Amino acid sequence: MVVLNKIYTKTGDAGTTALGSGERVPKTSPRIAAYGTVDETNSHIGVARVHLAGADPDVDTMLLRVQNDLFDLGADLCVPDRGEKLPYEPLRVADAQVKRLEDEIDLMNGSLSPLRSFILPGGSATAAALHVARTVSRRAERMIVELAAIPGEPVSAPVLKYINRLSDFLFVAGRYVNDRGKSDILWVPGKNR
Repeated sequence: MVVLNKIYTKTGDAGTTALGSGERVPKTSPRIAAYGTVDETNSHIGVARVHLAGADPDVDTMLLRVQNDLFDLGADLCVPDRGEKLPYEPLRVADAQVKRLEDEIDLMNGSLSPLRSFILPGGSATAAALHVARTVSRRAERMIVELAAIPGEPVSAPVLKYINRLSDFLFVAGRYVNDRGKSDILWVPGKNR
């Protein structure tokens, strides 16, 4: 259980922060940057949900689940599995969360027309916000993959799968809330030459 009675602790004043394991690391460490960008993605999804404003309760419910999953993902990254015995069971992203995301992508994508061009972010405020979240999630993915390549910085396979699927989910959700793709703005190559 998380208890946040005092918001500032002053323990990070020297530029370090604690992982969930208690280990102190620089605030600039690749692990902190990775889960900080996951948090940024989550915030952009929150903005998209505000724009959605109840217009599509099913998508809003999916986005709420994703927001919760992203806290799970951040918790997973915050306690790297280095094979040490911890006094508690750390939270880990599960393959079932990845599968649910894939199922929701397939559900939304099933009602969309196939694309004949790339799309430009926009059409509606919700779609535009989802595309911002998509691009930030791709940045989070790059950072997580980079973290996983560092010796001694483990990242679980479900985390890597989930963050990879997330940008696909956000892309499809952006099209879905754009009147099932009818309001998508298509890229016209070379249009302004």
